[in-house]
Amino acid sequence: MSIKVEVFSSPGCGKCGHAKEVLRRLAEEIGGGRIEWREVNVLDEMDYAVSLGVLSTPAIAVDGELVFTGLPTTRKLRADLEARLSATQREARA
Repeated sequence: MSIKVEVFSSPGCGKCGHAKEVLRRLAEEIGGGRIEWREVNVLDEMDYAVSLGVLSTPAIAVDGELVFTGLPTTRKLRADLEARLSATQREARA
């Protein structure tokens, strides 16, 4: 099972670039293709971003739910993603 993570960013945003790098690294470290992620440019997909409640960048959504409205620490992001992966695995076994 995998989770879908979206990083909402805007062009020229330094924190957004850092958020994408952190997420890319975590996805590689957790491995197994368990994290699918994509960058969402808020200028290109403004309606979608607004529908999730994104008011500023960077923001991170997991499985279509806005989870972080700013860049969390790497430790906090890792803990959240690993907890969601564990929950997904438990649900798949049930």
